[in-house]
Amino acid sequence: MTGKTNTATDLALLLALSTLWGASYTFIKIGVETIPPVTFIAARTLIAGAALALLVRLRGLKLPGDRQTWKRFLVQACLNSAIPFTLIAWAEQTTDAGLATILNSTTPIFAFLLTALITRHEVVTGRKLYGVAAGLFGICLIVGVESMRGLGQELWAQIAIVAATICYASAAIFGQNFRGLDPMMPAAGTLICSAAILIPISLAVDQPWTLAPSANSVAALLALSIFSTALAFVIYFRLLHVLGSVGTTAQAYLRVPIGVAIGVVFLGESLSPTAWLGLGCVVAGVIAMTLPARRLG
Repeated sequence: MTGKTNTATDLALLLALSTLWGASYTFIKIGVETIPPVTFIAARTLIAGAALALLVRLRGLKLPGDRQTWKRFLVQACLNSAIPFTLIAWAEQTTDAGLATILNSTTPIFAFLLTALITRHEVVTGRKLYGVAAGLFGICLIVGVESMRGLGQELWAQIAIVAATICYASAAIFGQNFRGLDPMMPAAGTLICSAAILIPISLAVDQPWTLAPSANSVAALLALSIFSTALAFVIYFRLLHVLGSVGTTAQAYLRVPIGVAIGVVFLGESLSPTAWLGLGCVVAGVIAMTLPARRLG
C-alpha cells in the first residue's frame, strides 16, 4: 500500500511541476515586455533563492558549508537556471510562448540520449524508449502541423530555446549528485549561485535602476519567482531522487497539454480534433518513463 501511495504522490508532484513550469512561459512572455531578459532572470533567481534560503532557516536547517558542494551548486546553476532561463527569456522577446513550450518539451529526448550514449547512470529500457516516442508523437498530435509554421522564423531565438533544453537535460543528470541532500538545499543553493552570476551582468548591461517596468511585468516576475521557480525547484529535486533524470524530465511533455487546456479555458482557444488522442499518448509516455525500473549494480 505504501508503494502505491508513494507512486501516486510522485505522479501528482510531476503534474504539479508540469503546471508550474508550463505557466512559466506565459509569465516570462509578460515579464520581458518591459524588463530586459538578464535583469528579469537575475531578479527571478534572487527572489526565489532568498525565499528558499529563508525557508531553510525557518525549518532549522543550514545550507552546506563545504566548498565541494557549492562547486556542484555552481555547475547546476549554470545548467538549470542561469543559462537556460536567460536564453528562454531572450528568445521569448520574439518567439511565442506556445512555440517555446513546444521546443522546450524535447528535454526528455535529450536526457534519454545523454543517458543512453554517455552517462549510462540509469537503466535504459525499451519502456523508456517507448515513453520518449509516445510523448513526442502526442505533442505532434496536440499542437498540429499548423502550430509548427513558426519554426524557422526567428531562427536564432529557436536555437536558443533548444540549447536551453539541452542544458535542462544535462542538469537533470548532474542533479543526481545531490541525492544525499534535502531537496530544498540544492534548490536554494543553485538559485543563489545563479543570482550571483546574473546580478553583476544585469548591473553592467541593463542598469536596472533606470528601468520603469509595468505592473503586469512585476506581477509576472513575482509569480514566476515564488511559484514557478522556488516551489517548482523543491519539487524538481525531490523527483530526481525517486524518478531519476529521464522520469523527472517527463514533465516537459505534460506542459504542452496543460498549456492547451489553459488556452481553452481562459483564452477561448479551440482544441484540435486530434488533441485528445495526443493527450492520451502523452500520458502513456509519462507513465512509461516514470514507472520504477531496476538499477544496474
